[in-house]
Amino acid sequence: MMLSHTRRLALHTLLAAGALAVAASASAQTTVLKVHHFLAPTSNIHENLLRPWCAKVQKESGGKLECQIYPAMQLGGTPPQLFDQARDGVADIVWTVPTYQAGRFTKTEVFEMPFIAEHAERASPALWEYLQKNAMDEYKGVRPLFVHLNDGNLLHMAKATVRRMEDLKGLKVRAPTRMGTRILAALGATPVQMPVPAVPDALSKGVVDGALLPWEVATSLKMQEICKVHVETPAGHPKVSTIVFGLLMNQAKYDSLSPELKKVIDANSGLEASRWAGKVADAALTPARRIAQDRGNTFVTLSAEEVKRWVGATAQVDDDWIKEVGAKGLNGAALLEDARAAIRRHQ
Repeated sequence: MMLSHTRRLALHTLLAAGALAVAASASAQTTVLKVHHFLAPTSNIHENLLRPWCAKVQKESGGKLECQIYPAMQLGGTPPQLFDQARDGVADIVWTVPTYQAGRFTKTEVFEMPFIAEHAERASPALWEYLQKNAMDEYKGVRPLFVHLNDGNLLHMAKATVRRMEDLKGLKVRAPTRMGTRILAALGATPVQMPVPAVPDALSKGVVDGALLPWEVATSLKMQEICKVHVETPAGHPKVSTIVFGLLMNQAKYDSLSPELKKVIDANSGLEASRWAGKVADAALTPARRIAQDRGNTFVTLSAEEVKRWVGATAQVDDDWIKEVGAKGLNGAALLEDARAAIRRHQ
């Protein structure tokens, strides 16, 4: 039976409307979460932390939650702005270093004190516990999903061999955060604070002579090629410094989810998620280090005597922080001991 032109047009309109309705329904059933971070898509964090976390959330939500990951600041801005992007809803979730904003996360940065932790897997759940107890007021507008440390910072030097504190005098060294800046200054170096994406170019152009960085990000930054000397603390001893990271969600976005989807997010948040994130950071250390070894780079392990000198020289960083937070009405000594006690519980 032949349909009139009018009927054919009506049928096409009906089918089109149906298709749109199906598409709208599918769209309504899937919440896309914009996840923003500052590292390259080849980085350990992107490949082995954020992508697996997103895949797990998508699977456990039956496809109702889906991530769109934007690495390398693809949504714009700079790494220190990521926290505010999550708070303001520019991104739904960010992975960032809160303490890139100097002085804003005073209680959080206690975990960036000199020689406080050796292993991220063990210290990251301690960090979660500490923040929940002491520092959630620093995270207004966002919901921390998990937090973790890196695998510990060491000195990656372009050319200079550093065996003693005196060898750092006159050398410009990249610092990751305010605490890193203070630690390097206490050791006699000239600190230059900058986010990690700027480090390779700064080293290549001689803006800095070295960088305080973990092995975990070394490979994606090609540190093993740019730097010829790597200065480490001995095994079994806390690292010179660490950095705090967090996967943070816009609070309003979380609140907008159904109870069912909130449960999925909650099941992939918290202390055990923080421990897992720390494990991912630690796991990158050995293969990254091996690349530098295979290239014939120089490794310096500080002697036990020299480590004592470094610990003594940086003790003032602790004292200064305690005085600083004391001026804000906080008991800095108690907070520092709380952090150390939490780390001991998870050893």
